Amino acid sequence: MGTIVAKNVIKRKHGYLYYVDAKGNVCEAKMSRGGRKKKKR
Repeated sequence: MGTIVAKNVIKRKHGYLYYVDAKGNVCEAKMSRGGRKKKKR
């Protein structure tokens, strides 16, 4: 499990996933649903 080293360092966008890559950079990737809720059936 990782530890939090800093908070509120980046501005987060709705519908994006943020992670730290192998080089230690913070990366953003668009989520498959784009942050929207699933439709009810």
